[in-house]
Amino acid sequence: MSAADEAKGLTTLKEHSPVDVGVYRTGIRFQGTLPVPAGQPLWVFAYGSLMWNPGFTYEEAVHGKLRGYHRRFCVRSTHYRGSPEAPGLVLGLDAGGACEGLVYKVPPEAVEETVSYLYEREMIGDVYQPMLLPVLAAHHGNLRAYTFVVRPDAPDYCNLPEAECAAIIAAAEGLAGRNLDYLANTVRHLEKLGVPDQQLHDLLALARDHHAR
Repeated sequence: MSAADEAKGLTTLKEHSPVDVGVYRTGIRFQGTLPVPAGQPLWVFAYGSLMWNPGFTYEEAVHGKLRGYHRRFCVRSTHYRGSPEAPGLVLGLDAGGACEGLVYKVPPEAVEETVSYLYEREMIGDVYQPMLLPVLAAHHGNLRAYTFVVRPDAPDYCNLPEAECAAIIAAAEGLAGRNLDYLANTVRHLEKLGVPDQQLHDLLALARDHHAR
């Protein structure tokens, strides 16, 4: 099957939860080189909260598939979804497998502002590595998209069993809200895309069970 054929029928999603971008103003400044030349749009691959809380200007949002990495709760959060005393867990792109999510097209005039915003939002804790990776996007075929891959050598990287993840997610809360809501929003938006993640469904069920106790 060609890339164009594989991309057929994938949906466009433009509905998002209300955004409070103020919580993501961490003071971390981007000082590198922009990932695309001046005058070109930027594609951004979203696999977690950026799917339902992007916080930046975009022209289009379509289903995308990234190979070579998978979505996993492997990042301790002491800011957005937890605290230093009781860390939560958020998603990272870890090596191996594949991941489906949203790909946003950012217009050329908004690229610099968007990259600066994403860097400030995602690089707290220095647990991610921003990268341009090949993604198969609905209606566009193969393209390169900007995304954030977890660093296994980072202090906040973790590899925990599902039951422990569920217990942490059920109890943790940070400046961006409850960890349980983060998981539930991710599950719901993957369902809207038509690509439900069974592992996340199972984790959500376990976390809700812990929360109800």
